[in-house]
Amino acid sequence: MRLVGALVAAIAGSMLVFEATMNPSSAERMDLFQMFAALAVFTALVGGVVVRMSRRLRSLRTGVVLLAAASVGIVVAAVAATAKLMFITVHDLQLLFVVLTFGLALGLILTVTLVRPLTEDLRRMEQAARRVGRGDLSTNTGVTRPDEIGKTANAFDAMVTELASLDRERRNLESERQEFLAAIGHDLRTPLAALQAAVEALEDGVAADPARYLRSMRRDVDALRHLVEDLFTLSTIAAGRYVITLHPTDLGELIDETIEALHPTASSAGVTLSAPNAATLRISADDDALRRVLRNLAQNAIRYAGQGGAVTIEASLVGATVRVSVQDSGPGFPVAFVDKAFDSFSMVDPARRRESGGAGLGLAIARGLVEGHGGTIEAFPGPGGRVEFRLPIVTDTEMVPASAGP
Repeated sequence: MRLVGALVAAIAGSMLVFEATMNPSSAERMDLFQMFAALAVFTALVGGVVVRMSRRLRSLRTGVVLLAAASVGIVVAAVAATAKLMFITVHDLQLLFVVLTFGLALGLILTVTLVRPLTEDLRRMEQAARRVGRGDLSTNTGVTRPDEIGKTANAFDAMVTELASLDRERRNLESERQEFLAAIGHDLRTPLAALQAAVEALEDGVAADPARYLRSMRRDVDALRHLVEDLFTLSTIAAGRYVITLHPTDLGELIDETIEALHPTASSAGVTLSAPNAATLRISADDDALRRVLRNLAQNAIRYAGQGGAVTIEASLVGATVRVSVQDSGPGFPVAFVDKAFDSFSMVDPARRRESGGAGLGLAIARGLVEGHGGTIEAFPGPGGRVEFRLPIVTDTEMVPASAGP
C-alpha cells in the first residue's frame, strides 16, 4: 500500500510540474497522464518482482545491483514511452539509449564498489555472531560506521559485552555456591563427627569421664544450633523477608549491653573489651537487629584480637548519620580480603573456623542488617582490624525490609 501511495503521489507531482512548466493542451495532458499511469503500473510490477527475487538471493550485493538495473530499466521505459508519444525524435532516442547503456555500466560499477564495504561489514557481523554462538564472548565485530549497519554492529557489541559480564557473574555465583556448600559441609561435619564419636564412646562404656563428654556434646550441639540460626537469618535477609522495625533506641545502652554480654568471652580469650565513649546517643533503629550487629562485630574482633589484645567500640554523630566503629589490636584484614570480608563463610584464616567457633556468617549478617536500616558497612585493612558502619538518623517509625546485598 505504501508503494501505491508513493506512485500516486509521483504521478500527481509530475502532472503539476508538467502543467506549470509546459502549459500543455488537453490532448497532451491526457497522453502524458496515460504514460505516467502506465509507467507507474510497470514500476509496481518490476518492484514486486525485484522484492521477491531479493528475498531469495544469497548476496546483498547481487540484490543491490539488481535494484540499480531495475531503476535504469524504468528510466529506459520512460524514455521509450516519451519517444512513442513523439516528444523526442528517433535520432535523439537512439542517442539516449547509448548514453543510458553507458550510464548503466557506470552505475553498476559504482554500485558494486559502494556495496563491497557494506557486505564485508555484514560478513564480519555474521562471523562474530557465529563465534558468540560457539561461546566466544570476547569477540567484537570491528565495524565502525555511522549508518544503520554501524548502529546494529554497536548494539551487537554491547550485547556481547553484557553477555560476557553476565557470564562472569554466573561463574562467580557458581564458585560462591560451591564454596558455600563446601563451608556448610565443613561446619556441619566437624561437630557431627565429634558428636558421633562421643555418643559411641558413651554407648560402648569407654568414656572415663561421661560428664566431660556430655559437656563436649553440648558445645557441639550449641555450635550446630548457632549455625542453623545464622543460616536461617541470612536466608531471610537474602530473601528480603527480614523486617526492620524502627523505633527510638539508645545506642549507648546497646553498646553497654554488648560489652556486658561478651565480657566473659573476652576475658577467657585474654582480651580487653571497652567502649570509651558509650554515652547516651538516641537514634531510630531496630534494637534487636542493631544488638546483633554489635555482638557479631565484637565477637569477630575478640576472635582475632589475640591473647592480651584489646577491642574498642566507639560511636559518634557525623552529619546526618551515626558512625559506629569496632576495632581490635589484631593483625587486621589483609588488603586482598577487605572486599570479601562480608561474604558468607569468609574468614581471614579458614583453619581457625573450628577452634574459634565461628562459621564466617557474622559479618554477612551484620551487613544485611545494617543495609536494612539504609546504612553502610565497611572493613579497613590492618594493622588492627576495624569495621565501621553508619546509619542514617531517622525520626519516623517505619518498616524496612532488610537486604543481604549483592
